[in-house]
Amino acid sequence: MRRLLFLPLVICYTCLQAQYGAYTPPDKLYGPLFTDVQMNHVFTDGKTFVDCIPKKDPAEIAAAYKGLKNNPRVRYSLKLFVEANFTAPAEVASGYVSDTSESVSAHINKLWKVLLHQPDEQVTGSTLLPLPNAYIVPGGRFREIYYWDSYFTMLGLQESGMYDVMESMVNNFSYMIQQYGHIPNGNRTYFLSRSQPPFFSMMLDLLAEKTGNRVYAQYQVALQREYNYWMDKTAAKGHAVKMPDGTILNRYYDQDIVPRQESYYEDSTLGAAVGKKAPQLYRNLRSGAESGWDFSSRWLADGKTLATIQTVNFIPVDLNCLLYHLELTLSKAYKETGDLVQSSYYQKLAIRRKNAILKYCWNTAGSWFTDYNHVTGARSKELTLAGLMPLFVGIATTEQGNAAARTLESRFLKAGGLVTSLKTTGQQWDAPNGWAPLQWMGVQAMNNYNKKELAKSIAARWVQLNTRVYKATGKLMEKYNVTDANAEGGGGEYPAQDGFGWTNGVLLKLIKLYNLQ
Repeated sequence: MRRLLFLPLVICYTCLQAQYGAYTPPDKLYGPLFTDVQMNHVFTDGKTFVDCIPKKDPAEIAAAYKGLKNNPRVRYSLKLFVEANFTAPAEVASGYVSDTSESVSAHINKLWKVLLHQPDEQVTGSTLLPLPNAYIVPGGRFREIYYWDSYFTMLGLQESGMYDVMESMVNNFSYMIQQYGHIPNGNRTYFLSRSQPPFFSMMLDLLAEKTGNRVYAQYQVALQREYNYWMDKTAAKGHAVKMPDGTILNRYYDQDIVPRQESYYEDSTLGAAVGKKAPQLYRNLRSGAESGWDFSSRWLADGKTLATIQTVNFIPVDLNCLLYHLELTLSKAYKETGDLVQSSYYQKLAIRRKNAILKYCWNTAGSWFTDYNHVTGARSKELTLAGLMPLFVGIATTEQGNAAARTLESRFLKAGGLVTSLKTTGQQWDAPNGWAPLQWMGVQAMNNYNKKELAKSIAARWVQLNTRVYKATGKLMEKYNVTDANAEGGGGEYPAQDGFGWTNGVLLKLIKLYNLQ
């Protein structure tokens, strides 16, 4: 039976420009030039061109290229045209050489300075959205701040005593909420149509450990605007879904229906293969990017083929747990400012959401929490580490926590830590890969349900794997193969990246927590 949901709202670029002002993404700035560069692989990585800096006014460059392209008597080199008109970006820390005789903790503390990005200046034609304060970037091809990465990076900054940088990053996120109505995926024009898993309220918890509860009052307006974005109370629509029992739960929902600019070739090629369904495909790919899990079997209708992606059909268990935490944090913020009525209101909303998550997302047969397909009215059969989130935020019952711990140990725990899913699909958010944020959530989830030895085992395996790779290569990676210590993490649309913000943060936190080095 098809379930009733809020009708999706198609938002075009004109509407997005009206909302975000002059922050035009590169496909609209350069038109045919953009398409030709991306489809002809002028750069190996599609993200390179969208991060290039134009050497003159973008309109002038676009017009010059149009003149060349439309004149059959003129021969030109697309590659040389791009080189003459753009400055290509360097990878972060590309020239940095590690000293593997140092401990991995010493390495990370040195690397913070390498990954530290100073406050931005406006550069004409750049896709970078300037931020007023310093911030840590992940590394490699990721030259900007990323939303959910930053929470896990902050775990390490906290251990390094770098509260000033943590606060600067939180202030940047607050600035973006004020400027754009939400926190984009990253501070790029081509990321404005979506956000990422909403960890802003958890970032405030980290600050509160240092400064006390006043931070909740300080960022109350930002918290409220963040919540309004996810609840469709702003110009952006499509995140809120009315469930069969009348409860409102949420999904990932990018505001646009065109190929991702940074992955234009990949998306366009897949879109051509599905024909008329391409706009729907593009929204689902983009919404998968908003989830942070780009991509995973959890979003695929057949569990294996990217062309079957249906992200917007799912009520993701992890997203709704994060919004539960946001509602509790709003309750705390209003209490701090003396508005007890609003504080009570958000407390009740959090309880309502908690009950709905337990109702719709607990999979008894799998002894695990899974996403809920609001179109088919069925729980997903895909078991992934997203199912840890109800234990991470502490809403699972004791019985559910015990059952999930058994499932985690028997099915997800591998030699190098926790594997992301139980399927090997070639997508990077599947087996055999392990990711730092999911290790942290696994450790905390097990500690929350008094599975101390299992938590320590997860941490020890992950630290050992990270340290072994660091000693062998001098690098800390974006992701790892947790089933084969001799193989790199892989899959996805780009090569394995080193740096790496959230790996550094989680690793340092676990080392200190368990005295593992």
